[in-house]
Amino acid sequence: MKRREFLRIAGAALAADAVSEAQTKPPSRLTVTGIRIYLVQVGGRHPVLAEVLTDQGLTGVGEAAVAYGSGATAAAGMIKDLAQEFMLGRDPFAIEAFWSDMYDNTFWAKGGGPIVFAGISALEQALWDIKGKALGVPVYELLGGKVRDTVRVYANGWSFRCVNPDDFSREAERVVARGYTALKFYPLATAELDPDGHIRHVAKRSIDRAAEVRAVESVKAVRAAIGPKVDLMLDMSGELTTDAIIRLGRRFEEYDITFLEEPVDAFDPDALKEVSEHVNIPIATGERMYTRYQFRRVLELRAAAILQPDIGNTGGLMEVKKIAAMAEAYNMRIQPHNCASPVSTAAALQLDACISNLFIQELYPFRIPEHFALVDHAPELDVRNSAIAVSSRPGLGVELVESRVRPFLWATIKA
Repeated sequence: MKRREFLRIAGAALAADAVSEAQTKPPSRLTVTGIRIYLVQVGGRHPVLAEVLTDQGLTGVGEAAVAYGSGATAAAGMIKDLAQEFMLGRDPFAIEAFWSDMYDNTFWAKGGGPIVFAGISALEQALWDIKGKALGVPVYELLGGKVRDTVRVYANGWSFRCVNPDDFSREAERVVARGYTALKFYPLATAELDPDGHIRHVAKRSIDRAAEVRAVESVKAVRAAIGPKVDLMLDMSGELTTDAIIRLGRRFEEYDITFLEEPVDAFDPDALKEVSEHVNIPIATGERMYTRYQFRRVLELRAAAILQPDIGNTGGLMEVKKIAAMAEAYNMRIQPHNCASPVSTAAALQLDACISNLFIQELYPFRIPEHFALVDHAPELDVRNSAIAVSSRPGLGVELVESRVRPFLWATIKA
């Protein structure tokens, strides 16, 4: 080999090694320098968003999924406390260590409820978002990689202004006409008919016969409207006693219900088991259960067929992945609960992409435009034939629109 040719080949090899090293070299160490907390008010809901800042300009976003009901201000305060005590000055890549630190050292996390774990969840999601952006990959690549490119979704929130069976029938037809092959509603709830479309759930654990008849007739009307090929789910929101929901659930059986959600309170897995033994409809539960530890008893009893942890209040992305793995060992499926902003939807889709026992994803596609405008591209806008393609953008796949969230800045924490 001639000297010139040898030098050319050697030079090319050295250049290739340099490129390879540059491509595989990890980013320089990041440090968390601050957190912005947004307490948003939009369309009658109150998303709580956490934006984690780093010394190199990378930011990550997460959500405390208490965007409905009461507790948003408390969740914002929880994020503030956690950020000040556990997050400032830390390496955002060390997510598992960060989670364990909060769980072990807040004192209240052990046996804690939605406020504690909503705060933990928001910050945990934000760290995954940062890590994905720093490495230039979507979060699903950090959680084992995709097992699917698209995620089937079902529509919720379409029934909140329905009063009688005819209303439910008409609105259900509209949902199916928009391409959805699955939908869910609340046959026991009462529409408040306010501008923001809130519903009121049953109080005092009982309903009269007229309310029971209305619930059954509403389910009957929806099934007739959507036909036999569309999946129909019913959310009971833990509103009745065990005997009452067994009686009512049996009346629903003839309408081919895909699952009966929260037939009893989540804190009573033995009652859940009793319902599952007496009603011939798959049971789903989990949106008000926190961490793998609360799901354990439901798994051991085989009290449900479908688990519904919420990434934004059960402990975060990795916690739901662990719950999903536990469920897989018990031959159960996962349907992540989702009722918050597009940030929560984006996080759920990243996890859905890499869960082998995923069933379907909950979606609220009919909220006002301002709700979806909180981020640069809401996943809810990408539904095609009742499915969403998983984003391959780095991190969670969405960015906050600064001009939209700035008016809702609730607190800023800096090192």
